[in-house]
Amino acid sequence: MIQINGTITLAPGTVASKPDVVEALVTMVRTSRAEDGCLDYTFAQDFADPDTLIVFERWRDAEALAAHGKSAHMAEFQKVMAANPPLGRNLRRYETDEGTPL
Repeated sequence: MIQINGTITLAPGTVASKPDVVEALVTMVRTSRAEDGCLDYTFAQDFADPDTLIVFERWRDAEALAAHGKSAHMAEFQKVMAANPPLGRNLRRYETDEGTPL
């Protein structure tokens, strides 16, 4: 299993004032979750900084993640993000097992 964790920092006020960015985030989550091999796909806001997004993805395997990167909805998402460039990204890829429930 492949897991992606990290943060994306948007410019101040982006989430509050740019509905097209929020719509792109929601669309990205919904379409990604429907992809073959997607086990989980989530953006969340940092309560202390609403323009910092927490990213959590789980993919069945590297092939599923690669297909996601080439998807039409990824291309559309990247266009929106290019028009609203993040101030920073700190994403990490992990190869892991399913873990153990707590």
